[in-house]
Amino acid sequence: MRTFLIRSRRPAFATARRAWSRGVTLVELMVGLVLGMLTVLVITQVLALSEGKKRTISSGSDAQVNGSLALYTLQRELQMAGYGIAAKAEALGCPITGTFTATGTPTITEAFAGTLAPVLITAGANGAPDQLTVMQGRKTGFSVPIVVSAQSTDHFTVLSSLGAQAGDVMVAVPSIWNATAPCRLFSVTDDGLGSPSNTGLWALRVPHAEGGATSWNNNTSLATTTASYLLNLGSLGYSVFSISGNQSLQISTRTAAAPTSTSDLFPQIVNMKALYGKDTNGDGVVDTYDNTTPLNNSQWRQVLTIRVAVVARSTQYEKSSSDESDAVTQSAPLWDLGATSTVTGVVDCNGASKCLALKVDQVSDWKHYRYKVYDTTVPLRNILWNSAS
Repeated sequence: MRTFLIRSRRPAFATARRAWSRGVTLVELMVGLVLGMLTVLVITQVLALSEGKKRTISSGSDAQVNGSLALYTLQRELQMAGYGIAAKAEALGCPITGTFTATGTPTITEAFAGTLAPVLITAGANGAPDQLTVMQGRKTGFSVPIVVSAQSTDHFTVLSSLGAQAGDVMVAVPSIWNATAPCRLFSVTDDGLGSPSNTGLWALRVPHAEGGATSWNNNTSLATTTASYLLNLGSLGYSVFSISGNQSLQISTRTAAAPTSTSDLFPQIVNMKALYGKDTNGDGVVDTYDNTTPLNNSQWRQVLTIRVAVVARSTQYEKSSSDESDAVTQSAPLWDLGATSTVTGVVDCNGASKCLALKVDQVSDWKHYRYKVYDTTVPLRNILWNSAS
């Protein structure tokens, strides 16, 4: 009896399917991972670069807005500087004093000292930001000088009280003023009795009785001032612009009825510089710019314009190499003052103009930020309109 051994044979398509389902080798897997990682790396770098450019552009736009608004605010205030003050040019430069009192809990008393001038520039030391003090009358109606014929402890006898209203802040100007005979601030009062009361506001009287909720009246001080005329400032505008410690344009305001208040206006303003535009030869044309404070009335009357510049900073921190050779800012931004500038400290720039370097290295990591300079020249129109007085 024969025995037959029957061997089964796997079909060809089954063998092929088994080979096909083996998966990938380790080498193939590693190659795929490397390619994937390279792709992710490239995409990440492209996105990071794109996002960095986007932040640079958007923060640069913010800096432009801040710089433009800061300059516009300064320009608007400077244009109104001197209203009610320049109406009598002989008073320009007079030292001015006063005492503000607001009754309440607690009672607020603030001493005031300044200069009767439209704009006062306080230069910062060693290139630090300047301060701009702007003084103006904020009379809703008209403001004209009032001639004084006599005075008493609680009122002035005047030729006409035209334009005066209760609550107005006025300046009593002596015929000859100096450091020991300054101009004095006071508030107009009115008891409602009218003519012929000395404490009622009427055509020939301007009272300044002490007391009231808010007052600038200190009759002991006023008694030492022999006033020649009165300047009506209305609600009084007295603002000091400066750069705060957190690099913002800051304003400190003083009004007729409130104590001094301080607030930040626009962020990322790192420097502010200002110059007086002076007509030194009397031809009505500005012939020099400097930051030298006028010392007397004739010098104050030469100031016809103010030139001001602000430096705005971008908020985007730009990275650089360890030696900072490729930092985005390598030197202080320059303020172009023209070819004929005689301002102290200017240097030649671009071969045609003279520039003043604007200090920004007081800012931490200053080389890692971008800066933009905005400047303008503002005519003091209240001085120009009254230049013939």
